[in-house]
Amino acid sequence: MRLTRLLLLLLATLTVTACSNLHQRESLDIGGDAQAWRAHKASLTSLDNWILHGKIGLRAPEESGSGTLFWLQQQDYYDIRLSGPLGRRATRIQGDRDGVTLEMAGQPTRQAADAEQLLAQSIGWRLPVDNLLWWVRGLPAPDRPSQLQLDTDSRLARLQQDGWTVEYSRYQPVGERQLPQRLQISGYDLLITLVVTNWEPRN
Repeated sequence: MRLTRLLLLLLATLTVTACSNLHQRESLDIGGDAQAWRAHKASLTSLDNWILHGKIGLRAPEESGSGTLFWLQQQDYYDIRLSGPLGRRATRIQGDRDGVTLEMAGQPTRQAADAEQLLAQSIGWRLPVDNLLWWVRGLPAPDRPSQLQLDTDSRLARLQQDGWTVEYSRYQPVGERQLPQRLQISGYDLLITLVVTNWEPRN
């Protein structure tokens, strides 16, 4: 009995140690291996320049639509262009640390310090643009608490953060990295489906 208790104590200690080695804001629920997750996460975090092409679908209580997505990322600067779902107009969102610019066909250009607030005011939908920078790579945003579930390959399978749930159903090999190919984001009465048709990493 004493040996059993010692083994249980050792197992609990190892589990706590493994979890404490994750980012202090991350909570790992089930699945995968903490050490393999750290290695996978490091390879994705170093990717901060890319071009992404994909298809996006949005479903809201009173409206839904689908369209195409072009995303240029150069470190802190992003240029996201969508056609279709956002009010059925061509939409362009450009941003960096200094602010965000929103261009929609037939509308005046708008600027703000925060992309999420700007989109909420402009189209009435709350879209987590700042978090998407991380989620699209299969990572939690590092400056906010998150709850993670990993798949058998120690990649993100499910992420809960800031009131949103992100589910990753498919990955694709891109060079030496495993990057998301299909993900669904739900929260605040919105369901966003993103299918990446082409990743072009620049680093």
